[in-house]
Amino acid sequence: MSRPFAMRLSILFIIALIVVAGCGPTSAPESRFQYSSYDDLVVFFDEWREFQKPVLVDGLPDYSPEAMGVQYRELLAYQSRLQGFDIGDWPVSEKIDYHLVRAEMNGLAFDHRVLKPWANNPAFYVMMFLSQSDVPAHEGPVVAGWIDVWTYDYPLSDVDASELARRIRTVSGVLEQARDNLVGNQRDLWLRGIENMRGQSASLNVFAGRVEGTSAELSAAIEEAVTATDEFAAWLVSEAPSKSGSSGVGVENYNWYLKNVHLVPYTWEEEVTMMHRELARAHASLKLEEHRNRNLPPLNSIASAEEYDRRLNAAVDEFMAFLEEEEIMTTAEYMEPAQRAKIGRFSESEGQRSFFSEVNYHNELVMRTHNYHWIELARIANEPHSSPMRRKALLYNIFDGRAEGLATGMEEMMMHAGLLDDHPQARELIWILLAQRAARALGSLYMHSNDFTMDEAVQFASKWTPRGWLQADGGLVWFEQHLYLQQPYYGSSYVTGKIELERLMAERARQQGDDFTLKGFMDDLNAVGVIPVSMIRWEMTGLDDDLKKLLED
Repeated sequence: MSRPFAMRLSILFIIALIVVAGCGPTSAPESRFQYSSYDDLVVFFDEWREFQKPVLVDGLPDYSPEAMGVQYRELLAYQSRLQGFDIGDWPVSEKIDYHLVRAEMNGLAFDHRVLKPWANNPAFYVMMFLSQSDVPAHEGPVVAGWIDVWTYDYPLSDVDASELARRIRTVSGVLEQARDNLVGNQRDLWLRGIENMRGQSASLNVFAGRVEGTSAELSAAIEEAVTATDEFAAWLVSEAPSKSGSSGVGVENYNWYLKNVHLVPYTWEEEVTMMHRELARAHASLKLEEHRNRNLPPLNSIASAEEYDRRLNAAVDEFMAFLEEEEIMTTAEYMEPAQRAKIGRFSESEGQRSFFSEVNYHNELVMRTHNYHWIELARIANEPHSSPMRRKALLYNIFDGRAEGLATGMEEMMMHAGLLDDHPQARELIWILLAQRAARALGSLYMHSNDFTMDEAVQFASKWTPRGWLQADGGLVWFEQHLYLQQPYYGSSYVTGKIELERLMAERARQQGDDFTLKGFMDDLNAVGVIPVSMIRWEMTGLDDDLKKLLED
């Protein structure tokens, strides 16, 4: 560490101690931290978003123990300042925004207190991303300075090539710092981090081929990053035998995280019960569908590129027409292109494909429902929310219950609404999807309670996914369980969020009576934004019992 930076840390440390001593979260906030207006919250939110980023030293994010210690102490002062807001007379929508800021701060506090991804999770330091996630931000924790190469236009301009070269050159420095920072003993996270780093090396090589001949500077930066990544992966391998600890956060911490960060009004135990119920319901419903369709021919998998393009494009047309003609929701011109751009391309396969490809190749319409994700992202881009807190993706994946819950819910909801009436065998796929989501959720829950290792979670999810479509030796199930181990709640958010939305629909229908329409419900839901369902429920129904439960000691 350089002497000027060390001096800066010392000064910040002294300031932080003074601030925390005067306004710790357990003491009454000082009068100068009293705020009364929503405009004050907006200003505070922007300040908070800047603060939560790590300090840059020589252009690199600093996750050293010293820097993280200073950030944590300063975070306590920020939380104390937030307590100084008087929101008693604010409209519900503005009160919700306040609680979103509170949840984000709790997310950073949990990172410092429990997860410590910079110290425990080698995959945290992956920086290279070739494709866009289907949710508002990256899934799981990610190091500051990540590189989304999919956001650039190709072929690259000279300016963009130079910028990418500069950014990719930071990979080696970040990984060098990571060797000092990674002191944790969490074996599963460590072992999967090796695979993630190997994946980064592969991504860099793919990207090198994509931009070959564009810029000598860029090619050199990529080569340097590949070397650094390969050497880092080798270092992880050499250190792996010394890692023996469990990787889950434990039930108590998991419950705190649900309640205080993701604003979910359930506990680990309640989620386990719900997931077992949905797993059993999915398997039983599948058997009933199979019985109903017993005299129909089985679904045939798509066999050629021509067939794939024809059927997938027709499925987009059918799905979008269904949304409009059956008055499911208000549609917009940007939605159809957003869906069509993500239909993918045909790929040859001598054997079984990965799980979602098996679903997609057996019936092209089913996954259009879950790909509501892309409609949602297009809405965010084309119709940004008026609230600054909802216009930006919530940190710490706080959006997951709403984003993944609605995409998962759309599968069964659209089936019940009639989308698959002319595709009876496709109904079987809906239940296979639900079974897979519930099985992998249980795997993730038992990992965090430290009842399962990651391997055991993988085996469980594979065993309980119908037709052997989720192969235990395949990449997908390992990717999923690794993500869910890094990001508590994400694994169960698909089904828990769906259940919360079903409850919301029931309550809204009871309130509105004969005035209830599915289109009105969906439009209202979409208008609130991609925030925790408990907060959406409060805004749409006026019911604040979830909030009271979340605020209980």
